[in-house]
Amino acid sequence: MNRPVQLPATRPPFQRPPGTRPPGWLPPGQRPPGYRPPGYRPPIAGHYPVYGPGYWGRYPLWRWNWGYSQNNWWKWATAGAVTGWYVSGFNSPPVYYSYGDNLYYQGDTVYYGGDAICSTQEYAVQAQTIAASVPDVDPAKVEWLPLGVFALTQGDDSAEDSTLFLQLAISKEGIIAGTFQNTATDEAFEVEGTVDRESQRAAWGKVGAQWPIMETGIYNLSENEAGALLHFEDGTTQQWQMLRLDEPESVEQK
Repeated sequence: MNRPVQLPATRPPFQRPPGTRPPGWLPPGQRPPGYRPPGYRPPIAGHYPVYGPGYWGRYPLWRWNWGYSQNNWWKWATAGAVTGWYVSGFNSPPVYYSYGDNLYYQGDTVYYGGDAICSTQEYAVQAQTIAASVPDVDPAKVEWLPLGVFALTQGDDSAEDSTLFLQLAISKEGIIAGTFQNTATDEAFEVEGTVDRESQRAAWGKVGAQWPIMETGIYNLSENEAGALLHFEDGTTQQWQMLRLDEPESVEQK
């Protein structure tokens, strides 16, 4: 399912043809452990998100009670760990989404592996449906496998200048959840969603809101770089990059 595809000449602006990939770029699923995208630079120290008692104490009513867990949210899970953790399992081998390569938009149609699969509107609605399918569970009894902390960037931006960060984890029930931080504005909120067993698409959004919805492949989140799509209610979609952060050695966790 992950064979390379020659992209059409007519493309939406948020896609980038494979021919413009920088030297050293490798597609998802073919990246060795520790792989970093070409030109990667870690965030400026003052931009790093924090997860100390002071931070969690400001959000005592958050649904998933992140501050009470003993997990290290900076840790990340391998593809094998994700497979073994998710109790329902998947119906096919790991799928890696490479936006603009094996999955792309042409006009109003979404193509995967060279085959038309649905309209762009349907694809966004599917993501919203996946994100909204969180099962009714007791948050206090949910077990989490950390997926790590990611800097969010667009285009050729590096993590160095990012002030947008996303911490994610997956539960045994297939719930994807975590926290978003904008360290420039001190905005923060919880996100939640689920993983679709058939397509292996992971989609999530702000708790209590229907849009926007962010998605990527669950196995993409086992790598240091994950492409992602951000769908908006008006039908537009943006392409983003999620760049995994190493746990900082000395950041004041206030």
